Amino acid sequence: MIDPPLLMPPCAQYHGAMNLGFPEMIFIFLLALIIFGPRKLPEIGRQIGKAMGEFRRASNEFKSQIEGEIRNLELEEAVKRQPTPQNLPPEGSVANHSDAAAAALAADTPAAPAPETSAAPEPGPSEQARAADV
Repeated sequence: MIDPPLLMPPCAQYHGAMNLGFPEMIFIFLLALIIFGPRKLPEIGRQIGKAMGEFRRASNEFKSQIEGEIRNLELEEAVKRQPTPQNLPPEGSVANHSDAAAAALAADTPAAPAPETSAAPEPGPSEQARAADV
């Protein structure tokens, strides 16, 4: 048995649900001309054109809104996935030593004592001489 699409010539085959060929368009035009008349047909054509333009504009606006929302959601996901940078204290600072001690306490291991720094430097020989003069 032969497939039905092979029986029709290639120019008459349809590839979509509402695909109209040239003969169908001519028939619709002549039918509209008979129903509405030559005076009313241009006005109807303008109204249909305006309606289609408004529909196209509205659909493009809706499409751009949807794409914008999708873009915003993707940006939010990307921000959530990025690791937060750790603000570590400078090397040798008091906060750094207390963090090491806290980590050692959490691990139940004794922490190595942090080197103590005196608040005031030891007076040198010139400073001792000045103090004796006063």
